[in-house]
Amino acid sequence: MSEALTIETIALLFSIGLVAGWVDSIAGGGGLIALPALLGVGLNPAQALATNKLQGSFGTFAASVNFIQKGHLQLRDIWPMILLTFIGSACGTLLVQSLDAGVLMDTIPFLLLGVALYFLVQPKIGDEDRHQRLHLWGFALLIGFSLGFYDGFFGPGTGSFFTIGFVTLMGFNLIKATAHTKILNFTSNIASLFFFILGGQVVWIIGLIMAMGQTIGAYIGSHMSMKHGAKIIRPLLVLVSLAMTAKLIWSTPDHIIRQWIGF
Repeated sequence: MSEALTIETIALLFSIGLVAGWVDSIAGGGGLIALPALLGVGLNPAQALATNKLQGSFGTFAASVNFIQKGHLQLRDIWPMILLTFIGSACGTLLVQSLDAGVLMDTIPFLLLGVALYFLVQPKIGDEDRHQRLHLWGFALLIGFSLGFYDGFFGPGTGSFFTIGFVTLMGFNLIKATAHTKILNFTSNIASLFFFILGGQVVWIIGLIMAMGQTIGAYIGSHMSMKHGAKIIRPLLVLVSLAMTAKLIWSTPDHIIRQWIGF
């Protein structure tokens, strides 16, 4: 694979990683930018999914570190969320070979559309902290484990779903919700990546090239999130959710899903 990489291909992969990292650190959805590129350079679906977890881990890590350094989250306060997200992602990655992903393909576009509509009809939601509806362990079990499982099993829209969970159930403002989303996204990526590495599915050279772009893009995007807050997060969250909805509806991924299940 490394012999087939030209300078132009390397530059393109780096650039796509940078854009994906920037988008993902603000609104989520970077995977739907990176995955077509990985498939386009000749990776099979299992390799593309696994390599996407590698490069995505760098981006979510860079964004998480930036948010932590600026004081938007404390790891000691959310360790149950991290723990159950890790366990959920590990379970999803292990079970992806034996579970039917067809139901997810049918329902995820409508869930993403719901995220977009929610932020469109609630223009002030996320500007400030609001009433907390769920306690830490309840959120960790209901959202952390289930979305961790989903990310390990399939993945599109995980960041958007985490963000709306933090806003609606924990009462976080959008900056705080985005910060906490990144650390849980990093957790699910790392858990899934570990089991993909054991399965020998990761294409390291391509993943590391995109990871360099991801790291830079995520660092820039997380800075913009903290500087501009809901003014940039909300419209990007709506746009990304709508874009993912359209892509999932209009694409025909049945053959890809069958290959994922069979790898």
